Amino acid sequence: MQIVILCGGLATRLKPLTEKITKSMIEIGGKPFLEHQLNLLKKNNIFDIVLCIGHKGEYIESYFGDGSRFGVRIKYSREKEQLLGTGGALKKAESLLDEVFLVMYGDSYLPFNFKAAVDYFNEFNKLGLMVVYKNQNRYEKSNVVVKDNLVIEYSKEGLDKKMEYMDYGVSIFKKKALKFLPENTHCDLSQLHLSLIEKDQLMAFESKIRFYEAGSFPGIEEFKRYIKDK
Repeated sequence: MQIVILCGGLATRLKPLTEKITKSMIEIGGKPFLEHQLNLLKKNNIFDIVLCIGHKGEYIESYFGDGSRFGVRIKYSREKEQLLGTGGALKKAESLLDEVFLVMYGDSYLPFNFKAAVDYFNEFNKLGLMVVYKNQNRYEKSNVVVKDNLVIEYSKEGLDKKMEYMDYGVSIFKKKALKFLPENTHCDLSQLHLSLIEKDQLMAFESKIRFYEAGSFPGIEEFKRYIKDK
């Protein structure tokens, strides 16, 4: 199974840490955060990686290369002239993608059963799947409504009180779902999610295991404690 990791953003919330390096290269426990992600993916038998890089992406490419040193196979989709956002970056990588692939964010650490989500997706003829977590506003704002195993509402802001679930940070798509994203245009991955919701094409798979993230200073400190305890 192939996975896309979106790691091309500016990471403004993490300045001054990200003034010289990209977020994925922040060292935690003696390794760049992205290396922790790759080790997690290997444990889930995921070895084919597409990295969508942009801002300071040369640091990522220089360190990880083709991935062989880390036991994976890495391809790169590079944003050079302009950053395209999470949706635009995924669309730009289209030529590198398999007919079915996973997508995760470059600041997410998700210790759950990836295969179970993929197997569930393969049971149904839908274009997409969002892994969700019954957050109930505990770690971040809940932003998803699930009904009959479908995502029926999604808001990045998560302002609706009836939202109990949140986007866990990983999705599965069929390649043909990318027709809903514009070419060479800045857009968010949520645009794809919302297009699939409108057509009843976005399934929900619940993770019972909480997520960790490295997109904020509190998140980094919590992830440090998590790997130390492990």
